[in-house]
Amino acid sequence: MQPAWAIGLMTGTVLDGFIDIAMIRTDGETIEDFGPWELAPYPSEIRPLLRKAFEAAKQWRFTGPDPDIFREAEIALTKAQSEAVNRFLDKHGFSASDIAAVGFHGQTVLHAAPQNGHRGHTRQLGDGAMMAEIIGTDVVYDFRTADMDAGGQGAPLSAIYHKAMLEKIGAGPDTVILNLGGVANISWYDGDRLMAFDTGPANAPVNDWVNAHSGADMDVDGAIAARGTVDEARLAEMLRHPYLSAAFPKSLDRFDFSASMADGLGLEDGAATLTAFTAGAVGRALDLLPQRPERIVVCGGGRKNPTMMRELARRTGARIIPAEDVGLRGDAVEAECFAFLAIRAMRAMPYSYPLTTGVSEPQTGGRIARHAAA
Repeated sequence: MQPAWAIGLMTGTVLDGFIDIAMIRTDGETIEDFGPWELAPYPSEIRPLLRKAFEAAKQWRFTGPDPDIFREAEIALTKAQSEAVNRFLDKHGFSASDIAAVGFHGQTVLHAAPQNGHRGHTRQLGDGAMMAEIIGTDVVYDFRTADMDAGGQGAPLSAIYHKAMLEKIGAGPDTVILNLGGVANISWYDGDRLMAFDTGPANAPVNDWVNAHSGADMDVDGAIAARGTVDEARLAEMLRHPYLSAAFPKSLDRFDFSASMADGLGLEDGAATLTAFTAGAVGRALDLLPQRPERIVVCGGGRKNPTMMRELARRTGARIIPAEDVGLRGDAVEAECFAFLAIRAMRAMPYSYPLTTGVSEPQTGGRIARHAAA
């Protein structure tokens, strides 16, 4: 199959106020070329709207009709992301006709993994048909529902792209890809078996803790945690959580591990303890793999937190390497992934697997909104 250009879009659950936009050229198997990428700011009114949607989702819990705020937020975020893509294309000298597809992840507002034999549920806000009309190209969206309908976890979907990344850098089973967004997830590939799962929280509890106790959006550069002291006794108890030793496939919602784990601690000690928990949970995850990796290539916003990176080294015993040090783009990976998945979906190729999301057989997915050519 001939490689094609695709754009991927991602907005994480940490609500950092940015839209990740990345372009890659791919046939859905390999990364042929990296195109431009950027973090585009959301209009100021989007973040509070999404926070309201999150709060409504926690009350809704997949029961009854959608809260009205869902559609309001969906329209606003779809328009904002579509307009950001149009600006991105214009800025970098491309037109919509140059793009085979846009992979539009949308905004996850709630994700509940399967439990006790009952299928899980997931909800991303995003109107693919509206985006296809605004941009003027095919759009793939709603990437997770088909997997969950087939009994899967709906996450992580990044494993097949992480495999392409590992192959691009010539890495073997001694290396794992770790993404630190709101939730942390790892992918491991030994040339035959592809395995992936959510390890635990990443930035979400720390950001929520700092926001609740200081009003700041996040712990910039890990400075608050760096001034604190880890409550090692509490951390040891936190690391006994049954999720961390459970067999994979497994996945998490951003609210499954909350900032309340640090209740009773001060701002700095709480931030330090939550940061150490993210790292310790990754250490526990490495023990579940067939071979314990010696090197961790870190993507996502968490790699910019020096305190979190130091804790990862301390609590995993592995070499911790930012994605950029091996020629990858740590901020762009999640968006690149959905460009890659969009091409796979357009070509009816699978992107979730028994050892990544828990489906019984390899599964494709995504809904395709075709652009009606003028």
